[in-house]
Amino acid sequence: MRTSKYPLCLVLLFVVCLLLFDIVSRLNIPNVSYTTVTKLQHYDHKHVVISKGEGYPPVLAYWIIGTRGESKKMLRLLKAIYHPRNQYLLQLDDASSESERMDLAISVHSFKVFEAFENVNVIGKSYAINRMGSSALSAPLHAAALLLKLKQDWDWFITLTASDYPLMTQDDLLHAFTFLPTHLNFIHYTNKTVQKVQRNIDQIVVDPSLHDERSSSLFFAVEPRDNPDAFQIFGGSPWMILTRDFMDYCVNGWDNLPRKLLMFFTNVAYPLEFYFHTVLCNSLEFHNTTVDNNLMYNLWDTDPSETQLIDLSYYDTMLENGAAFAHPFGENDIVLDKIDDLILNRTSNGLVQGKWCSNTEAEDELCLMSSNIDDVKPGLHGIKLKTILDEIVNNKVYRTSQCQLQKW
Repeated sequence: MRTSKYPLCLVLLFVVCLLLFDIVSRLNIPNVSYTTVTKLQHYDHKHVVISKGEGYPPVLAYWIIGTRGESKKMLRLLKAIYHPRNQYLLQLDDASSESERMDLAISVHSFKVFEAFENVNVIGKSYAINRMGSSALSAPLHAAALLLKLKQDWDWFITLTASDYPLMTQDDLLHAFTFLPTHLNFIHYTNKTVQKVQRNIDQIVVDPSLHDERSSSLFFAVEPRDNPDAFQIFGGSPWMILTRDFMDYCVNGWDNLPRKLLMFFTNVAYPLEFYFHTVLCNSLEFHNTTVDNNLMYNLWDTDPSETQLIDLSYYDTMLENGAAFAHPFGENDIVLDKIDDLILNRTSNGLVQGKWCSNTEAEDELCLMSSNIDDVKPGLHGIKLKTILDEIVNNKVYRTSQCQLQKW
């Protein structure tokens, strides 16, 4: 029996070493061309100071990930969620070419607002990401580390793909988050304990994308492993809004829990659906900070077999949900034009109006001349979301801890 397990132990040790090496190398800031936009800057501007503290809106840090052919979708999403207070990090994965990444950086650079406020960066060097494997887990950890390096004063980390889109303005979202405790993590859990999910946890997988230049298929081991008894496993949606302190803990953890769980989920399929949920629930410091709502409306939940363009029939349903974002959208889904027109009040190539930029066309040049970045003007969607979030805080729903309920 010991002989049969020996090769498996070697495989696990090898893969764990690869993951740790991969993450360390990606977090080695000087070796990553993350300042592509900054290197292209020449616009003459004054240094912008963002006011922080009680009564001021928070600072959100967005990571937008896309793949080959999605740069236009990423730019549209960026303009739809842009606000000078926030930080933005754009990344195209290994399927994209160097020229496509450079074109994305140049497109970002062409907007004087992005350049003037110095809050949009494009990762110039890509790497392999398999959405099913542990390389997909190392990517947001890498992005969070870069955002922590670029700017320390943000409050929440928001992960979006090129197929996501906002259902409210940034003034709405910032207003709703202004008076929230900054220790709340918005992450959706599930209590569906099914055999398929349990097999995903028990089955050992190897992600070659950790060491390959291009994304590769996973290797699945035949022999399963025993369930851990040192921690409990929790899971849910891979879309989340996590606090800066928690992301700092995952990247630079001051105890061994984040690294221990990282080693375990190295060999699990779809680790993004488990890792952050499990770290939160097994940490004494963070387990009572979870709000079981990631503010994301999943159109696939309506009809998982849906493959055609999302039409206007989904519009009212999305808004009634009270979510801040929805997905997945195609590049030409006509409902996006309706969101731009009726919710964001955004022109085809313009930015979203707000207290910081209130000219009728939200044009690039005009937004620079009268910016008020320390104040927001919410609409009905922001007021509705604030009411929902206030109820959560006042009723202390998060203190009952979702971690006591959703066990795998």
